[in-house]
Amino acid sequence: VPKVALGWGWSYSPSSESEVESENENAKGELVSPIVNREIQVSVQAPWPSSPSNIYCEAAAFLRKWEFLDALASIADSAGSDYVSATQHAVSIAGQFVSKTDERLLHYALAMRAKSPTCELQRGLAVQYNVEGDFCVINGKIVVQEISDLPQHIPRLSEAEKQTLLLPGEVPRATTDGDASGLIVLYTHLGTPSFGIWYQKLVSLGIPFVVRHIGGGEDEVPSTMLQGYGVRLDIRNVEYKVFDDRKDLAEEEAMLNASEVSSNVPQYLAGVNLTTILGDGGNLDLQASLWEIHEAQTQKAQLIPPTWQRRELSLQAATVIAQSTKNELLTLEQVSQNLPSLASTLVNVDVPDEISDVTEKMGDSLKRMIQQSGGGLWVNGKPLNVLRPSFNVFEMIDLLQNENEQLKELQTTFAPHFQKEGALEQIQIAWSQGESFFVNASEPSDEKGNNHFRIDVASGEKDNVIYLNNIERDRQYQTWPTSMQQMLMMMQYGMPPSVRRNLMTFVVTDNPLVETDGTNWGKALFYQLAQSNFPARLGTLIVDDDDIRICNHWVKTTNPGPDEPCPMVITWLDTGEIPKTVQAMRHTRVTARDIHRCYRYMAKKYEGRSEILIQYDQMFGPTLRGNQMGGYMTLFDLLNVHAGILEGLGVVDTQDPILVVARQLLEVKNDELTYGKVVRFAVDKGLKAGMGFLNGRPLPEASDEDGREAVSKLFMEEQESIFNMVYSGEITDTQPRNIYRKLLVGKKKNVFPMVHPLLASSSDNVLHLNVNSSPGSYLKSPSDVSGVDADAIVSVDAFLDLRTKEGLSIAHKFLSVMESFPTSIDETSVSVAYRIIPALSAFTDKRLCSLVTSAGKLGPSAVKSAFEKLSNGKDVSTVLNVLSIDSEADCPALTEDLPSKNFILANGRLLKIEGTSLDTIDIELLVNMGMSETKAVSTMLRPFIDSENPHGIVSSTTAFLVASKSQDRSNPLDIILELEEDAGVSTNPLRFSFNDNVDEGSLRANVVAVVDPVTETAQRVSSLLKVIRDDLKLPTTLVLAPQLLLESGSKIPISSYYRFVSDPSAFQGHATAPVAHFSNLPTDYILTVRMDVPEPWDIQQRESVQDTDNLRCDLKSGCGDLAALGSSPAGVPMHEQRHITKCYEIKGGMSPPNGLQLTLSRDQSQQLESVQEAQVAADGSVRMETTNAGNGEEEIYSDTLVMKNIGYWQLRANPGVWNMRIANNSKGSEIFDMVDGKISHGGVVQLRDTRLNNHTERLVMGDFVTSSSTLLVKRRPGFEDASLFYETEVTSTDDDVINVFSLATGHLYERFLKIMMLSVTKRTSSKVKFWLFENFLSPSFKASAISMAARIGCEVEFVTYKWPQWLRGQSEKQRIIWGYKILFLDVLFPLGVKKIIYVDADQVVRGDLKELWDMDLQGAPYGYTPMCSSRESTLGFQFWSSGFWKEHLRGKPYHISALYVVDLERFRRTLVGDQLRSVYQQLSADPNSLANLDQDLPNYAQHVVPIFSLPQEWLWCESWCSDETKADAKTIDLCNNPLHKEPKVSMAKRIISGELFEEDWVELDAEVDAYEKEYFESING
Repeated sequence: VPKVALGWGWSYSPSSESEVESENENAKGELVSPIVNREIQVSVQAPWPSSPSNIYCEAAAFLRKWEFLDALASIADSAGSDYVSATQHAVSIAGQFVSKTDERLLHYALAMRAKSPTCELQRGLAVQYNVEGDFCVINGKIVVQEISDLPQHIPRLSEAEKQTLLLPGEVPRATTDGDASGLIVLYTHLGTPSFGIWYQKLVSLGIPFVVRHIGGGEDEVPSTMLQGYGVRLDIRNVEYKVFDDRKDLAEEEAMLNASEVSSNVPQYLAGVNLTTILGDGGNLDLQASLWEIHEAQTQKAQLIPPTWQRRELSLQAATVIAQSTKNELLTLEQVSQNLPSLASTLVNVDVPDEISDVTEKMGDSLKRMIQQSGGGLWVNGKPLNVLRPSFNVFEMIDLLQNENEQLKELQTTFAPHFQKEGALEQIQIAWSQGESFFVNASEPSDEKGNNHFRIDVASGEKDNVIYLNNIERDRQYQTWPTSMQQMLMMMQYGMPPSVRRNLMTFVVTDNPLVETDGTNWGKALFYQLAQSNFPARLGTLIVDDDDIRICNHWVKTTNPGPDEPCPMVITWLDTGEIPKTVQAMRHTRVTARDIHRCYRYMAKKYEGRSEILIQYDQMFGPTLRGNQMGGYMTLFDLLNVHAGILEGLGVVDTQDPILVVARQLLEVKNDELTYGKVVRFAVDKGLKAGMGFLNGRPLPEASDEDGREAVSKLFMEEQESIFNMVYSGEITDTQPRNIYRKLLVGKKKNVFPMVHPLLASSSDNVLHLNVNSSPGSYLKSPSDVSGVDADAIVSVDAFLDLRTKEGLSIAHKFLSVMESFPTSIDETSVSVAYRIIPALSAFTDKRLCSLVTSAGKLGPSAVKSAFEKLSNGKDVSTVLNVLSIDSEADCPALTEDLPSKNFILANGRLLKIEGTSLDTIDIELLVNMGMSETKAVSTMLRPFIDSENPHGIVSSTTAFLVASKSQDRSNPLDIILELEEDAGVSTNPLRFSFNDNVDEGSLRANVVAVVDPVTETAQRVSSLLKVIRDDLKLPTTLVLAPQLLLESGSKIPISSYYRFVSDPSAFQGHATAPVAHFSNLPTDYILTVRMDVPEPWDIQQRESVQDTDNLRCDLKSGCGDLAALGSSPAGVPMHEQRHITKCYEIKGGMSPPNGLQLTLSRDQSQQLESVQEAQVAADGSVRMETTNAGNGEEEIYSDTLVMKNIGYWQLRANPGVWNMRIANNSKGSEIFDMVDGKISHGGVVQLRDTRLNNHTERLVMGDFVTSSSTLLVKRRPGFEDASLFYETEVTSTDDDVINVFSLATGHLYERFLKIMMLSVTKRTSSKVKFWLFENFLSPSFKASAISMAARIGCEVEFVTYKWPQWLRGQSEKQRIIWGYKILFLDVLFPLGVKKIIYVDADQVVRGDLKELWDMDLQGAPYGYTPMCSSRESTLGFQFWSSGFWKEHLRGKPYHISALYVVDLERFRRTLVGDQLRSVYQQLSADPNSLANLDQDLPNYAQHVVPIFSLPQEWLWCESWCSDETKADAKTIDLCNNPLHKEPKVSMAKRIISGELFEEDWVELDAEVDAYEKEYFESING
């Protein structure tokens, strides 16, 4: 998924004096000016071409319906003349087959250009063929340019071969040939007559094909203007002058002066047009009065109130919004996005008591809702994260589309079954509430949803389960409190609930001889809890699966008594004859019985010593398997391991001899009965090795791919259940005597005597199938109540393969079971209907279909008898003739993939049938598992369903709702209404509803927003809510959630203006273009532009001479700097995108292969002679040029390293097809292969087939929504412990080049940066290459810097990186820059760069950097210069000499970050980047830490990451270094002086002058200025 490298530029209005005059002429006659000439506009353009015809491609990509292209192809010429008409046309075509909501959503997506990357991907593939006009590609090999040359038939391709030719999401048009043919790709210009001709010809041929858009064929096509981003204008807190002083004089002359205003230009004072009122002569008294009013208004609007005055600002903003009766959303948008200008007015607003009361009662709860949902925005109950740093509105569009599709499925599925109105709306509400619907509908006696099933593994456990600890008795826990109230108090303070009660009892079945494929979740969770002092008890059942299998057969064949143990094979434990020699012991194979004897011995010998028993268990299995020799475990191995562990635990001084150990084990009497009882216990309970239980609740199996997530969820649920019992008094300090037995023993709801396959699964096995079966197929079990009146209405459907004897036999058993099915379960009345459905309907004898479809008419007995005869081999015709069935019928059609040949669904709950075994308990348990859901749905639908046949619709609805309840849905509106009811709020003045009464005949998504009006989230959400309400017309609820009082540290955008560009009426080339527009900006502040873009975007500034870091607004020149007058912003958008994902190594667990080198190159699967590429011109247009494709050799486009931090990596790329590979000739290419697999939520990997090329993965990039795919790699045999880094440094081919890194923002610092580059090049004896961080550089700087570098004899290359979303971000631009300076050094530069020297932009270099380059860093990854301490006047400002820093540094120096040298090889090899990011993530949680981020971070971390201290002369700055040391200085830094605020340029002119310098700063500046003038003169002709 791309990180779109976009060109963004800001323009201003008006942009010249002539435009001011023109506008003022138009304004004559107006009394009030709408603006005061203080505007800024920001737009974002993608670096790919666009034309109105692209709209049809984007519509097709969005809709994914062939009906659209069918309709488009039938129109002779659909090409729109502009984007507006093309959009209207596309939407009108779609309106023929989609709903109104779909139409609006399509219009919105087209305005946003949401699918433009998909169309650029298609265009890029088309131009690689270098073919003019429309053409087809057959099976990826043959190009056809003439319709007459299309063959009637093409060679067949396998499905796998087709998939390699298709792009993600592409589905060939359904044809007559279907899978029996190949694939044609039609490259065409959508909307043209030619497209229609080609398309209809392919349809007539009946060959599978897909359509891809070629794009505009013009030489110059404008680039694509995008929406979906935010723009901030931050008010800068500037202590030092940051403007380029070369503009000061001109600017002062241009400032508005009332005495010098031309008489023919109308004047605006306090927003009033003076020229219109006064005429040219003017009234001086009135003019003076208006000036006074104007100044007062201006000062008030630009005065941000102090913290103490804005404590109620959130409440006051909510009051203004609530009292705006006409348009609350518009007011929310205006207030939140213009807070700096409105704050001074808002603080004077009186807050009504009703608003403050509601906030006081509900505020905390609403705040939690916002935090838990990721920002407080829900679509159909599904949260949309708007809090994250890079909100992606395109994810919202996808979500709305997916929700709409599901609502259409809901309506299509259920509408035919209801005659009464309101049923579909009730189902939608339940669906949107997710799991909470079932939780809220459950009875008070039910646990959440009534799905917490338990197995009674407590009854009969005595002498079978060996407990390793007992919280209530063992001396290890004697210091723990016994009071439950004390435990609750400890929990309130974040302490573990350490109390002497066995609150959590784990029982695990284990065979330490067997290596489990996965994790024993029971033991893993217990050890984690035990380490955290949680009251958990562990019991283990040592048993072997083979013994269980043999015993199970014995039980079934002999029918022994309930307490009779299973017979065991006689061993040395029975005879007491220990093998006499070591050799004999080495030939005696160990069994699980021997392991059990060891545990029995330990439990008896060390009873009450849990600290010994638990450690023994932790060590036993891994040590035993690790010492296994010869492929199996011997008695010698076992006894040796057992004795060794005892010695290691310190319970014996020396390891006992093997024979002594064996005799000790023989002392445990009657073991033959004990182990036999263990096996019998396991058989009776349905246990097998590897199972685990928490208070009787089955834990996930070791192989469960979602085990980690499931066990965490189960533990949280059980913890809540136990603590609720504590709160309610069911568990006290002394009662019950045994908590474990209270939960399990006796007749209890949801407690089962043994494990059933249904109960062993940790997840809901629910399947929703659309079965078109007639009501006549139902048979009904006897019931005491009518179907509609029963508590639970159930349909039990048996899907069986009736072609086989097995399926017929199961059908007979099923009918026998259901005929006597109980009428109530656990006091719940149940109405059950059941039916048989042929699983493979297309291949089933149609006479059998007649039997099952008429079953209701025939009756249970007749149908059961028929299937009994059929299962015994009777002829179908003979059996059916007896029933007078002589016709054939079609079976219900099943379109979904089925989970098994034979299975049963009870209201959607699945039971797969293995063999022919089927008992009453199977069906009863299946029904019982879904009882709470069934009751909830039965209650909900009872008013709407037919009393004669309610089973089918209740079953289908239940399955639909349960299958979708795991989609992270909730019921925010119901929660809010409940909060209002609890708070006694009859009418909430802060809750607003829109579009509730719009009836369009179809279900629509519901949107709920809970918003604090003075937050950054409100700035984003307010614009989106307007679109959702006004353009998409969806039912919307807005709840304002202001803060009662703003604390001093509250983070609100008090100094940020904001605009979010998301306007469905804005189109490229239209009067209303998609731009962020700011107007009436303050004149007394310095503003800086900060972009708020989706995570996949990486934007760069377009060419503009304005200093977007330091914007000033005035009435004369608008906003910008004076040099902008007469100019229009123009430039070259950057051609970059980013693919962001994770990489993990499969090695026992999931670990990132830190340092793995990855490269990206163009996919060259198509051998081309020439390629057509897009070149972006200086005015923003795109020119198509044809170039040679080269010799086919792979050219690396970008490279990177995999971080240790979550395996993160990012690569630059445009929309297209790319090859990602492990870098050639790297250590990674020797060690790793890429593998294909899927990672579950629990972190378990399921591998698929190995790749054909184990070093390359094909990446298809064509969307704005980030993909969640993960790169998986596996070590090759023989490289299990190999390092990714070379032990010795590799010689680089460019060791003679000095690499210098720097960064800057703002025109002044760009000026400094050029001077630094010039001084470095002049003084350095080797060739110099500058690596400049381009994210904040202006386009004019980049162009002129390259030109200057060529003149002075150095090289310049620009590097970029996108701040990862998982790494805590910064909001101030200066701190963002500091972060880029230090946090990403390992991944910022190409892998071939082995060393770098960082030099601050405001330095002048006097020494030769070759000396610094060659300096030995003595094993440290980087070297910094210590802070000077020789200037006495500033000693008191040296914060590192006292307090925290003095204590933390412990004698180490504090270093300055203005210059440092980095050994990148060592830096990468020792994972310094990952360590710095980890330390940063920890410290940045406190907003007051890392005051000087780039400097504090390496100094703080130097105890872990050492710093080599460079000689002091390598950095001199006047603030800290004495004048006497200046003569030795090799670099001069213009660091800020704490004693005074001298402007930087003034400081530079003063300090960098005199006899110490070959050229003073003024001379260097003049030389740079000359190079700049020379460059601009050259491009201006």
